[in-house]
Amino acid sequence: MRRCLLLSIGFALLVSVAAKQAAQQTQQSGTGASSGATAVQSTLATRPSLDYEFFRTRVEPIFLARRLGHARCYACHALGAGEGNAPNAMRLQLLSPGSTTWNEDQSHKNFEAVREKVVPGNPLASPLLIHPLRYEAGGDRWHGGGAQFTSANEPEWQMIAAWVQGKDEVSEGTLGGKDLTKRDDYTRPSPPARATGNSAPGAASNTAAQGLKLRIVQTNMAGDNLHIIDPVTNRVVGEVIGIEANHGVAAAPDGSRLYVSNEADRTVDVVDTRTLKVFKQIPLSGPPNNIAISKDGRRLYQAIHGKPYGVDVIDTTTLANAKRLPLDGMQIHNTYITPDGKYVIAASDDQTFTVAVIDQKTEEYVRSIKFTNRPRPLAFHTNADGSTKWVLAGLSELHGFVVADFATGKEIHRIKFPDLGGPVKMQVVRASTGNPNHGIGVQPDNKAVWVTDRLYNVVHAYSLPELKYLGAVPVAVDPFWMTFTPDSKFVYVANDASASVSAIDTQSMKEVARIPVGQVPKRNITAMLP
Repeated sequence: MRRCLLLSIGFALLVSVAAKQAAQQTQQSGTGASSGATAVQSTLATRPSLDYEFFRTRVEPIFLARRLGHARCYACHALGAGEGNAPNAMRLQLLSPGSTTWNEDQSHKNFEAVREKVVPGNPLASPLLIHPLRYEAGGDRWHGGGAQFTSANEPEWQMIAAWVQGKDEVSEGTLGGKDLTKRDDYTRPSPPARATGNSAPGAASNTAAQGLKLRIVQTNMAGDNLHIIDPVTNRVVGEVIGIEANHGVAAAPDGSRLYVSNEADRTVDVVDTRTLKVFKQIPLSGPPNNIAISKDGRRLYQAIHGKPYGVDVIDTTTLANAKRLPLDGMQIHNTYITPDGKYVIAASDDQTFTVAVIDQKTEEYVRSIKFTNRPRPLAFHTNADGSTKWVLAGLSELHGFVVADFATGKEIHRIKFPDLGGPVKMQVVRASTGNPNHGIGVQPDNKAVWVTDRLYNVVHAYSLPELKYLGAVPVAVDPFWMTFTPDSKFVYVANDASASVSAIDTQSMKEVARIPVGQVPKRNITAMLP
Protein backbone atom coordinates (compact mmCIF):
# COMPACT_ATOMS: atom_id res chain seq x y z
CA MET A 1 0.00 0.00 0.00
CA ARG A 2 2.88 2.33 0.76
CA ARG A 3 4.15 1.97 -2.83
CA CYS A 4 0.70 2.66 -4.23
CA LEU A 5 0.37 5.72 -2.03
CA LEU A 6 3.69 7.13 -3.12
CA LEU A 7 2.84 6.50 -6.77
CA SER A 8 -0.46 8.30 -6.40
CA ILE A 9 1.20 11.26 -4.74
CA GLY A 10 3.93 11.34 -7.38
CA PHE A 11 1.37 11.16 -10.19
CA ALA A 12 -0.63 14.00 -8.71
CA LEU A 13 2.44 16.15 -8.36
CA LEU A 14 3.45 15.42 -11.97
CA VAL A 15 0.00 16.49 -13.11
CA SER A 16 0.34 19.69 -11.12
CA VAL A 17 3.79 20.43 -12.54
CA ALA A 18 2.59 19.70 -16.08
CA ALA A 19 -0.28 22.11 -15.65
CA LYS A 20 2.04 24.84 -14.41
CA GLN A 21 4.44 24.27 -17.31
CA ALA A 22 1.58 24.40 -19.77
CA ALA A 23 0.45 27.69 -18.27
CA GLN A 24 3.97 29.12 -18.54
CA GLN A 25 4.23 28.03 -22.15
CA THR A 26 0.90 29.66 -22.91
CA GLN A 27 2.07 32.97 -21.42
CA GLN A 28 5.33 32.84 -23.36
CA SER A 29 3.85 31.95 -26.77
CA GLY A 30 0.76 34.17 -26.61
CA THR A 31 -2.83 33.34 -27.43
CA GLY A 32 -1.78 31.09 -30.32
CA ALA A 33 -0.82 28.30 -27.91
CA SER A 34 -4.39 27.09 -27.69
CA SER A 35 -3.50 23.50 -26.91
CA GLY A 36 -1.58 24.50 -23.73
CA ALA A 37 -4.41 26.79 -22.63
CA THR A 38 -6.97 24.09 -23.27
CA ALA A 39 -4.97 21.59 -21.20
CA VAL A 40 -4.73 23.96 -18.24
CA GLN A 41 -8.42 24.91 -18.48
CA SER A 42 -9.36 21.24 -18.62
CA THR A 43 -7.27 20.50 -15.54
CA LEU A 44 -8.66 23.45 -13.60
CA ALA A 45 -12.22 22.65 -14.64
CA THR A 46 -12.03 19.25 -12.97
CA ARG A 47 -10.80 20.64 -9.66
CA PRO A 48 -13.35 21.49 -6.98
CA SER A 49 -13.45 25.00 -5.56
CA LEU A 50 -12.27 25.64 -2.02
CA ASP A 51 -15.06 26.94 0.20
CA TYR A 52 -14.09 30.00 2.25
CA GLU A 53 -16.81 29.63 4.90
CA PHE A 54 -15.92 25.98 5.47
CA PHE A 55 -12.29 27.08 5.82
CA ARG A 56 -13.05 29.81 8.32
CA THR A 57 -15.46 27.89 10.52
CA ARG A 58 -14.00 24.36 10.38
CA VAL A 59 -10.38 24.43 9.17
CA GLU A 60 -8.91 27.67 10.51
CA PRO A 61 -9.63 26.82 14.19
CA ILE A 62 -7.40 23.76 13.84
CA PHE A 63 -4.39 26.07 13.41
CA LEU A 64 -5.09 27.62 16.83
CA ALA A 65 -5.97 24.43 18.66
CA ARG A 66 -3.84 23.32 21.59
CA ARG A 67 -3.26 19.59 21.43
CA LEU A 68 -1.42 17.65 24.09
CA GLY A 69 2.21 17.10 23.19
CA HIS A 70 2.16 19.49 20.22
CA ALA A 71 2.95 23.12 19.60
CA ARG A 72 0.11 24.92 17.85
CA CYS A 73 0.38 25.44 14.10
CA TYR A 74 0.03 29.12 15.00
CA ALA A 75 3.22 29.04 17.09
CA CYS A 76 5.41 28.34 14.07
CA HIS A 77 3.40 29.66 11.13
CA ALA A 78 2.42 32.99 12.73
CA LEU A 79 4.74 33.59 15.68
CA GLY A 80 7.77 32.32 13.76
CA ALA A 81 8.86 29.62 16.19
CA GLY A 82 10.85 26.64 14.97
CA GLU A 83 10.95 26.40 11.18
CA GLY A 84 8.07 28.88 10.78
CA ASN A 85 10.36 31.45 9.20
CA ALA A 86 11.71 29.09 6.54
CA PRO A 87 11.48 30.59 3.03
CA ASN A 88 8.67 28.32 1.83
CA ALA A 89 6.76 28.07 5.10
CA MET A 90 3.06 28.87 5.15
CA ARG A 91 2.41 32.25 6.77
CA LEU A 92 -0.62 32.80 8.99
CA GLN A 93 -1.69 36.20 10.25
CA LEU A 94 -0.90 37.33 13.78
CA LEU A 95 -3.95 37.65 15.99
CA SER A 96 -4.97 41.15 16.98
CA PRO A 97 -3.92 42.03 20.56
CA GLY A 98 -6.30 40.47 23.06
CA SER A 99 -8.10 38.41 20.43
CA THR A 100 -8.38 34.62 20.42
CA THR A 101 -9.62 34.33 16.82
CA TRP A 102 -8.86 35.97 13.50
CA ASN A 103 -11.04 38.77 12.13
CA GLU A 104 -12.59 38.69 8.66
CA ASP A 105 -9.71 40.42 6.91
CA GLN A 106 -7.12 38.20 8.59
CA SER A 107 -9.09 35.06 7.73
CA HIS A 108 -9.22 36.03 4.05
CA LYS A 109 -5.44 36.47 4.07
CA ASN A 110 -5.04 33.10 5.80
CA PHE A 111 -7.28 31.51 3.19
CA GLU A 112 -5.09 32.81 0.37
CA ALA A 113 -1.91 31.63 2.13
CA VAL A 114 -3.25 28.17 2.94
CA ARG A 115 -4.68 27.48 -0.50
CA GLU A 116 -1.14 27.75 -1.88
CA LYS A 117 -0.38 24.53 0.00
CA VAL A 118 -3.34 22.65 -1.47
CA VAL A 119 -4.02 20.64 -4.63
CA PRO A 120 -7.84 20.98 -4.80
CA GLY A 121 -9.52 17.62 -4.99
CA ASN A 122 -6.40 15.69 -4.00
CA PRO A 123 -5.64 15.58 -0.25
CA LEU A 124 -2.82 13.08 -0.74
CA ALA A 125 -0.97 15.49 -3.02
CA SER A 126 -1.58 18.54 -0.83
CA PRO A 127 1.42 19.64 1.29
CA LEU A 128 -1.04 21.04 3.83
CA LEU A 129 -2.08 17.48 4.64
CA ILE A 130 0.99 15.41 3.76
CA HIS A 131 3.63 17.61 5.39
CA PRO A 132 2.33 17.32 8.98
CA LEU A 133 1.25 13.67 8.62
CA ARG A 134 3.38 11.01 10.27
CA TYR A 135 5.79 9.42 7.80
CA GLU A 136 4.67 5.88 8.66
CA ALA A 137 1.11 6.99 7.87
CA GLY A 138 2.03 8.20 4.37
CA GLY A 139 3.30 11.69 5.15
CA ASP A 140 6.54 13.52 4.45
CA ARG A 141 9.71 12.22 6.08
CA TRP A 142 10.42 15.56 7.74
CA HIS A 143 8.28 18.44 9.00
CA GLY A 144 9.65 21.21 11.19
CA GLY A 145 6.44 21.05 13.19
CA GLY A 146 6.65 17.30 13.72
CA ALA A 147 3.90 14.76 13.13
CA GLN A 148 0.84 16.82 13.94
CA PHE A 149 -1.28 13.91 12.72
CA THR A 150 -0.34 10.31 13.47
CA SER A 151 -2.95 8.96 11.07
CA ALA A 152 -5.22 10.08 8.24
CA ASN A 153 -8.07 8.85 10.45
CA GLU A 154 -7.74 11.75 12.88
CA PRO A 155 -10.79 14.04 12.85
CA GLU A 156 -8.76 17.21 12.20
CA TRP A 157 -6.98 15.63 9.23
CA GLN A 158 -10.34 14.45 7.90
CA MET A 159 -11.78 17.94 8.32
CA ILE A 160 -9.01 19.52 6.26
CA ALA A 161 -9.23 16.72 3.68
CA ALA A 162 -12.95 17.35 3.26
CA TRP A 163 -12.26 21.03 2.58
CA VAL A 164 -9.55 20.17 0.05
CA GLN A 165 -12.01 17.90 -1.73
CA GLY A 166 -14.39 20.83 -2.11
CA LYS A 167 -16.96 19.51 0.33
CA ASP A 168 -19.08 21.62 2.63
CA GLU A 169 -19.33 18.88 5.25
CA VAL A 170 -17.21 15.97 6.47
CA SER A 171 -18.00 12.47 5.26
CA GLU A 172 -17.09 10.23 8.12
CA GLY A 173 -14.75 7.31 7.43
CA THR A 174 -14.16 7.85 3.73
CA LEU A 175 -11.63 9.58 1.52
CA GLY A 176 -11.60 9.07 -2.24
CA GLY A 177 -13.41 5.75 -1.93
CA LYS A 178 -10.98 4.39 0.69
CA ASP A 179 -12.18 3.09 4.03
CA LEU A 180 -10.19 5.04 6.60
CA THR A 181 -11.55 3.04 9.48
CA LYS A 182 -9.05 0.38 8.43
CA ARG A 183 -5.50 1.15 9.53
CA ASP A 184 -3.86 -0.63 6.60
CA ASP A 185 -5.26 1.77 4.01
CA TYR A 186 -2.98 4.67 4.84
CA THR A 187 -0.79 3.68 7.76
CA ARG A 188 1.73 1.08 8.69
CA PRO A 189 2.79 0.21 12.21
CA SER A 190 5.83 1.95 13.64
CA PRO A 191 8.73 -0.22 14.76
CA PRO A 192 8.47 -1.09 18.45
CA ALA A 193 10.38 1.20 20.78
CA ARG A 194 13.47 -0.30 22.33
CA ALA A 195 14.54 0.64 25.84
CA THR A 196 17.27 -1.28 27.65
CA GLY A 197 19.27 -0.25 30.64
CA ASN A 198 22.91 0.73 31.06
CA SER A 199 25.21 -0.03 33.91
CA ALA A 200 24.97 2.94 36.23
CA PRO A 201 26.93 5.86 34.73
CA GLY A 202 29.38 7.66 36.96
CA ALA A 203 28.21 10.68 38.97
CA ALA A 204 29.87 12.94 41.51
CA SER A 205 29.54 11.68 45.08
CA ASN A 206 28.61 15.08 46.53
CA THR A 207 25.55 15.33 44.30
CA ALA A 208 24.54 11.81 45.30
CA ALA A 209 24.72 12.90 48.93
CA GLN A 210 22.36 15.76 48.10
CA GLY A 211 19.83 13.32 46.72
CA LEU A 212 20.38 14.29 43.09
CA LYS A 213 20.29 11.81 40.23
CA LEU A 214 21.81 11.80 36.80
CA ARG A 215 19.28 12.74 34.13
CA ILE A 216 19.10 13.52 30.42
CA VAL A 217 16.81 16.48 29.69
CA GLN A 218 15.33 16.48 26.19
CA THR A 219 13.58 19.43 24.57
CA ASN A 220 10.86 18.91 21.96
CA MET A 221 10.91 21.79 19.51
CA ALA A 222 7.47 21.12 17.99
CA GLY A 223 5.90 20.06 21.26
CA ASP A 224 4.67 21.67 24.46
CA ASN A 225 6.73 19.45 26.75
CA LEU A 226 10.22 18.34 27.77
CA HIS A 227 11.15 14.80 28.72
CA ILE A 228 13.49 13.70 31.50
CA ILE A 229 15.29 10.41 30.92
CA ASP A 230 16.94 8.11 33.46
CA PRO A 231 20.18 6.92 31.79
CA VAL A 232 20.28 3.83 34.00
CA THR A 233 16.97 2.44 32.75
CA ASN A 234 16.80 4.48 29.52
CA ARG A 235 13.21 5.38 30.20
CA VAL A 236 11.35 8.65 30.54
CA VAL A 237 10.84 9.33 34.24
CA GLY A 238 9.56 12.89 34.17
CA GLU A 239 7.83 15.44 31.97
CA VAL A 240 7.60 19.23 32.01
CA ILE A 241 4.43 20.34 30.26
CA GLY A 242 3.09 23.66 29.02
CA ILE A 243 6.21 25.14 27.35
CA GLU A 244 5.28 25.54 23.71
CA ALA A 245 8.02 25.37 21.07
CA ASN A 246 10.73 24.87 23.69
CA HIS A 247 14.14 25.40 22.12
CA GLY A 248 17.06 25.32 24.56
CA VAL A 249 17.47 24.20 28.16
CA ALA A 250 20.00 24.80 30.95
CA ALA A 251 20.14 23.46 34.50
CA ALA A 252 21.09 25.23 37.72
CA PRO A 253 24.30 23.72 39.17
CA ASP A 254 22.45 22.70 42.35
CA GLY A 255 19.74 20.96 40.32
CA SER A 256 16.93 23.11 41.70
CA ARG A 257 15.84 24.69 38.42
CA LEU A 258 15.64 24.23 34.70
CA TYR A 259 15.70 27.26 32.42
CA VAL A 260 13.90 26.74 29.11
CA SER A 261 13.75 29.08 26.12
CA ASN A 262 10.11 29.38 25.04
CA GLU A 263 9.84 30.44 21.39
CA ALA A 264 6.06 30.85 21.39
CA ASP A 265 5.95 33.30 24.31
CA ARG A 266 9.46 34.71 23.76
CA THR A 267 10.40 34.06 27.36
CA VAL A 268 12.78 32.04 29.50
CA ASP A 269 10.57 29.72 31.54
CA VAL A 270 11.89 28.76 34.98
CA VAL A 271 10.99 25.25 36.16
CA ASP A 272 11.08 23.97 39.74
CA THR A 273 12.72 20.55 39.30
CA ARG A 274 10.96 19.04 42.33
CA THR A 275 7.47 19.80 41.03
CA LEU A 276 8.39 20.03 37.31
CA LYS A 277 6.18 23.14 37.13
CA VAL A 278 6.93 26.51 35.54
CA PHE A 279 6.85 29.18 38.25
CA LYS A 280 8.27 32.17 36.37
CA GLN A 281 8.46 33.51 32.82
CA ILE A 282 11.18 36.05 32.04
CA PRO A 283 10.40 38.28 29.01
CA LEU A 284 13.07 38.50 26.31
CA SER A 285 13.99 41.17 23.78
CA GLY A 286 13.18 38.92 20.81
CA PRO A 287 12.62 35.33 19.67
CA PRO A 288 14.99 32.94 21.49
CA ASN A 289 17.07 29.98 20.37
CA ASN A 290 19.62 28.12 22.48
CA ILE A 291 20.60 29.03 26.05
CA ALA A 292 23.71 28.61 28.23
CA ILE A 293 24.40 29.03 31.94
CA SER A 294 27.56 30.24 33.68
CA LYS A 295 29.54 27.78 35.78
CA ASP A 296 28.39 29.44 39.02
CA GLY A 297 24.78 29.43 37.84
CA ARG A 298 24.31 33.16 38.32
CA ARG A 299 23.93 34.21 34.68
CA LEU A 300 22.04 32.86 31.70
CA TYR A 301 22.99 33.76 28.15
CA GLN A 302 20.01 33.57 25.83
CA ALA A 303 20.58 33.58 22.06
CA ILE A 304 18.18 35.97 20.30
CA HIS A 305 17.55 34.71 16.79
CA GLY A 306 15.22 37.48 15.58
CA LYS A 307 15.21 41.24 15.86
CA PRO A 308 16.84 42.93 17.71
CA TYR A 309 19.26 39.92 17.71
CA GLY A 310 22.29 39.57 20.00
CA VAL A 311 22.26 37.91 23.44
CA ASP A 312 20.04 38.60 26.44
CA VAL A 313 21.69 38.22 29.85
CA ILE A 314 19.47 36.86 32.63
CA ASP A 315 20.25 37.32 36.34
CA THR A 316 19.20 34.06 38.01
CA THR A 317 19.10 35.64 41.48
CA THR A 318 16.50 38.25 40.58
CA LEU A 319 15.10 36.22 37.66
CA ALA A 320 15.17 39.33 35.52
CA ASN A 321 16.50 40.23 32.09
CA ALA A 322 19.57 42.18 33.20
CA LYS A 323 20.88 43.46 29.88
CA ARG A 324 21.36 42.82 26.21
CA LEU A 325 24.63 42.22 24.36
CA PRO A 326 23.97 43.67 20.86
CA LEU A 327 27.02 42.04 19.15
CA ASP A 328 26.65 44.32 16.13
CA GLY A 329 23.21 42.92 15.40
CA MET A 330 24.37 39.35 14.79
CA GLN A 331 21.56 36.79 14.52
CA ILE A 332 22.56 34.46 17.34
CA HIS A 333 21.55 30.82 17.10
CA ASN A 334 23.56 29.11 19.85
CA THR A 335 25.31 30.20 23.04
CA TYR A 336 27.86 28.20 25.04
CA ILE A 337 30.15 28.50 28.03
CA THR A 338 33.68 27.22 27.41
CA PRO A 339 34.67 24.21 29.56
CA ASP A 340 36.84 26.38 31.82
CA GLY A 341 33.96 28.83 32.31
CA LYS A 342 35.97 31.84 31.14
CA TYR A 343 34.14 32.71 27.95
CA VAL A 344 30.64 32.96 26.55
CA ILE A 345 30.51 31.81 22.94
CA ALA A 346 27.75 33.21 20.69
CA ALA A 347 27.42 31.59 17.26
CA SER A 348 25.69 33.50 14.46
CA ASP A 349 23.14 32.15 12.01
CA ASP A 350 23.62 34.80 9.35
CA GLN A 351 25.97 35.75 6.55
CA THR A 352 28.69 36.97 8.93
CA PHE A 353 29.68 33.29 9.51
CA THR A 354 31.00 34.48 12.87
CA VAL A 355 31.34 33.21 16.43
CA ALA A 356 31.70 35.93 19.05
CA VAL A 357 33.97 35.35 22.07
CA ILE A 358 32.82 37.20 25.21
CA ASP A 359 34.60 37.47 28.56
CA GLN A 360 32.20 35.86 31.03
CA LYS A 361 33.25 37.97 34.03
CA THR A 362 33.07 41.36 32.33
CA GLU A 363 30.50 40.33 29.70
CA GLU A 364 32.49 42.32 27.16
CA TYR A 365 33.20 41.28 23.58
CA VAL A 366 36.80 40.04 23.19
CA ARG A 367 37.22 38.80 19.63
CA SER A 368 35.58 36.68 16.96
CA ILE A 369 36.23 33.48 15.02
CA LYS A 370 35.33 33.59 11.34
CA PHE A 371 34.21 30.45 9.48
CA THR A 372 33.60 29.86 5.78
CA ASN A 373 29.85 29.28 6.23
CA ARG A 374 27.21 29.47 8.93
CA PRO A 375 28.39 27.68 12.08
CA ARG A 376 25.98 25.05 13.34
CA PRO A 377 26.45 23.44 16.80
CA LEU A 378 29.90 23.76 18.38
CA ALA A 379 32.01 21.63 20.70
CA PHE A 380 35.24 22.28 22.58
CA HIS A 381 38.48 20.32 22.98
CA THR A 382 40.62 21.36 25.94
CA ASN A 383 44.26 21.58 26.92
CA ALA A 384 45.63 19.59 29.86
CA ASP A 385 44.94 22.52 32.19
CA GLY A 386 41.28 22.69 31.12
CA SER A 387 41.62 25.78 28.96
CA THR A 388 40.04 25.76 25.51
CA LYS A 389 42.29 24.45 22.75
CA TRP A 390 39.98 23.89 19.78
CA VAL A 391 36.50 24.84 18.63
CA LEU A 392 34.92 22.08 16.54
CA ALA A 393 32.04 23.15 14.33
CA GLY A 394 29.63 21.86 11.77
CA LEU A 395 29.06 24.29 8.92
CA SER A 396 26.17 24.76 6.52
CA GLU A 397 26.69 22.92 3.21
CA LEU A 398 29.60 20.87 4.65
CA HIS A 399 29.17 17.11 4.98
CA GLY A 400 31.70 17.00 7.77
CA PHE A 401 33.13 19.46 10.31
CA VAL A 402 36.00 21.88 10.88
CA VAL A 403 38.43 22.52 13.71
CA ALA A 404 39.52 26.05 14.63
CA ASP A 405 42.36 26.97 16.96
CA PHE A 406 40.72 28.88 19.81
CA ALA A 407 43.68 31.17 20.46
CA THR A 408 44.21 32.28 16.86
CA GLY A 409 40.69 31.77 15.50
CA LYS A 410 42.12 30.06 12.41
CA GLU A 411 40.78 26.89 10.82
CA ILE A 412 43.39 24.14 11.19
CA HIS A 413 41.51 20.99 10.13
CA ARG A 414 38.63 20.24 7.76
CA ILE A 415 37.18 16.76 8.03
CA LYS A 416 34.79 15.31 5.47
CA PHE A 417 32.69 12.33 6.41
CA PRO A 418 33.61 9.06 4.68
CA ASP A 419 31.50 7.76 1.82
CA LEU A 420 29.39 5.07 3.43
CA GLY A 421 27.89 3.88 0.15
CA GLY A 422 24.26 3.10 -0.41
CA PRO A 423 21.40 5.58 -0.76
CA VAL A 424 21.43 8.97 0.89
CA LYS A 425 18.59 8.76 3.38
CA MET A 426 17.56 12.39 3.63
CA GLN A 427 18.56 13.80 0.24
CA VAL A 428 15.01 14.96 -0.47
CA VAL A 429 14.94 17.21 2.57
CA ARG A 430 16.46 20.62 1.91
CA ALA A 431 17.00 21.20 5.62
CA SER A 432 19.35 18.24 5.84
CA THR A 433 21.25 18.85 2.61
CA GLY A 434 21.81 22.48 3.60
CA ASN A 435 22.89 21.48 7.10
CA PRO A 436 24.19 17.90 6.86
CA ASN A 437 25.61 18.00 10.39
CA HIS A 438 23.56 19.57 13.15
CA GLY A 439 25.06 17.92 16.20
CA ILE A 440 28.58 17.66 17.59
CA GLY A 441 29.99 16.84 21.00
CA VAL A 442 33.29 16.10 22.70
CA GLN A 443 33.31 13.34 25.31
CA PRO A 444 33.86 14.60 28.88
CA ASP A 445 37.11 12.61 28.98
CA ASN A 446 38.32 14.69 26.00
CA LYS A 447 39.22 11.56 24.01
CA ALA A 448 36.74 11.62 21.12
CA VAL A 449 34.37 13.85 19.20
CA TRP A 450 31.01 12.58 17.93
CA VAL A 451 29.27 14.20 14.95
CA THR A 452 25.81 13.58 13.52
CA ASP A 453 25.28 12.88 9.83
CA ARG A 454 21.74 13.76 8.75
CA LEU A 455 22.19 12.45 5.22
CA TYR A 456 22.89 8.87 6.27
CA ASN A 457 21.24 8.83 9.73
CA VAL A 458 24.43 7.87 11.54
CA VAL A 459 26.72 9.34 14.17
CA HIS A 460 30.45 9.40 13.35
CA ALA A 461 33.21 9.25 15.96
CA TYR A 462 36.80 10.55 15.72
CA SER A 463 39.61 10.24 18.25
CA LEU A 464 41.10 13.32 19.88
CA PRO A 465 43.49 14.91 19.32
CA GLU A 466 44.47 12.64 16.41
CA LEU A 467 41.13 13.02 14.59
CA LYS A 468 41.39 9.37 13.56
CA TYR A 469 38.12 7.94 12.26
CA LEU A 470 36.64 5.41 14.72
CA GLY A 471 33.45 4.44 12.92
CA ALA A 472 29.75 5.23 12.55
CA VAL A 473 26.69 4.16 14.52
CA PRO A 474 23.31 3.96 12.72
CA VAL A 475 20.46 5.68 14.55
CA ALA A 476 16.91 6.78 13.70
CA VAL A 477 15.93 9.39 11.12
CA ASP A 478 17.61 12.81 11.32
CA PRO A 479 20.06 12.76 14.26
CA PHE A 480 20.58 16.18 15.80
CA TRP A 481 21.96 17.33 19.15
CA MET A 482 23.75 15.12 21.68
CA THR A 483 24.83 14.95 25.29
CA PHE A 484 27.08 12.56 27.24
CA THR A 485 27.04 10.85 30.62
CA PRO A 486 29.84 12.24 32.84
CA ASP A 487 31.90 9.06 32.53
CA SER A 488 31.85 9.30 28.70
CA LYS A 489 30.42 5.79 28.40
CA PHE A 490 27.17 6.82 26.72
CA VAL A 491 26.05 9.52 24.32
CA TYR A 492 22.39 10.45 23.85
CA VAL A 493 21.42 11.65 20.37
CA ALA A 494 18.11 13.36 19.61
CA ASN A 495 16.49 12.10 16.40
CA ASP A 496 14.66 15.14 15.06
CA ALA A 497 12.33 13.45 12.56
CA SER A 498 11.74 10.28 14.58
CA ALA A 499 10.52 11.63 17.94
CA SER A 500 13.15 9.55 19.70
CA VAL A 501 16.51 9.62 21.46
CA SER A 502 19.24 7.07 20.69
CA ALA A 503 21.46 5.93 23.55
CA ILE A 504 24.85 4.86 22.19
CA ASP A 505 27.51 2.88 24.03
CA THR A 506 30.69 4.77 23.11
CA GLN A 507 32.93 1.77 23.75
CA SER A 508 31.05 -0.89 21.77
CA MET A 509 29.90 1.72 19.19
CA LYS A 510 26.34 0.38 19.30
CA GLU A 511 22.91 1.86 19.86
CA VAL A 512 21.69 0.25 23.07
CA ALA A 513 18.31 1.98 23.39
CA ARG A 514 15.87 4.07 21.39
CA ILE A 515 13.69 6.12 23.70
CA PRO A 516 10.37 7.63 22.49
CA VAL A 517 10.06 11.34 23.31
CA GLY A 518 8.09 14.29 21.92
CA GLN A 519 7.77 16.11 18.62
CA VAL A 520 11.00 17.23 16.88
CA PRO A 521 13.47 16.62 19.72
CA LYS A 522 16.58 18.76 19.33
CA ARG A 523 18.66 20.24 22.14
CA ASN A 524 19.44 18.11 25.17
CA ILE A 525 21.62 18.32 28.25
CA THR A 526 22.96 16.14 31.04
CA ALA A 527 22.03 17.34 34.54
CA MET A 528 21.86 16.28 38.17
CA LEU A 529 18.25 16.65 39.31
CA PRO A 530 16.12 15.62 42.30
